[in-house]
Amino acid sequence: MRRHVAVVVHPGFQLLDAAGPTTVFEIAERCRPDSYELVLLSPGGGDVESSSGLKLLTRPLRDGPFDTVIVSGGEIIRSIEAMEEIVAWLRRVPARRTTSVCTGAYLLARAGLLDGRRATTHWASSHDFHRRYPKVRLDAERIFIRDGDIWTSAGISAGIDLALALVEDDLGAEVARRTAQQIVMHQRRPGGQSQFSAFVELGGRTGRFAALIEWVRANLAEPLTVECLADHAAMSPRNFARAFTSETGVTPAKAVERMRLETARTAIETSHLPLERIAEAAGFGDPGRMRRAFLRTLGQPPQAFRAAAEHRELQPGRPSSGSAGLRAVPVQKRTKPNERT
Repeated sequence: MRRHVAVVVHPGFQLLDAAGPTTVFEIAERCRPDSYELVLLSPGGGDVESSSGLKLLTRPLRDGPFDTVIVSGGEIIRSIEAMEEIVAWLRRVPARRTTSVCTGAYLLARAGLLDGRRATTHWASSHDFHRRYPKVRLDAERIFIRDGDIWTSAGISAGIDLALALVEDDLGAEVARRTAQQIVMHQRRPGGQSQFSAFVELGGRTGRFAALIEWVRANLAEPLTVECLADHAAMSPRNFARAFTSETGVTPAKAVERMRLETARTAIETSHLPLERIAEAAGFGDPGRMRRAFLRTLGQPPQAFRAAAEHRELQPGRPSSGSAGLRAVPVQKRTKPNERT
């Protein structure tokens, strides 16, 4: 069965938001002929210039029906009011599933398609998006989210992960795997994976807590309570929690868990250390607690990340179960009796 896929672009669209998913479906079509037929659409059709200055040749918006609609992101926020033609089209076009990449979620939200649904978008736009569309259950930490027949993904490269997930949903895991191989991706990232590095982004907008984040990174094995963090920042616990959340967008407890997850995942994927040792060194205490955190935030257990890493081709300099793993998650003596965050 040939599935008709419409990729919608607009002036100032992000090129990879359209080209990434389009390439995935193109290669999936080679792996399973007569599976997909692609069309690029825009208001009015013709050449549409991307944010990089490169142009794509498109056809005018038309009323389908389509199996899948993919709305690209880009410079939407500054000109969303000028995109009412796309918004009106999204409200009426018949499609089995409607998806967005990056800030394309703004157009789905403006059309009312995301009201009451879970969705994601580029992390840098999350505060503005939530302010504009409070009815959307925004989760800006996810790579992509499926809520019924609506799929949304994070910024730019996440559109490739979304498209691979759509192919897997249509044609099965084997075709998706072969497609990923052809575009030289080891595997599709799970939708629950965080969009960005905790250590980089938790520095906040002004870097006010950058030094604290580095200290936490070096002391993950310690019981990092809010009181402990506030004391290190020379603030009262209440003022610290409020200021930290305002600056970084997450609570201190959530930030510590994210840093522990990132450190544990790095050790799992780059060493052969036992999970018990990694859980202890990253501050989880035991593998069970670490597993629950992985499932809750990343959508897969630690064993899945290790199995995926073991299937990769060996790379020069890959850490062994020796000192490299220990450097990633240093074990330190606990000196505080408090409960962990």
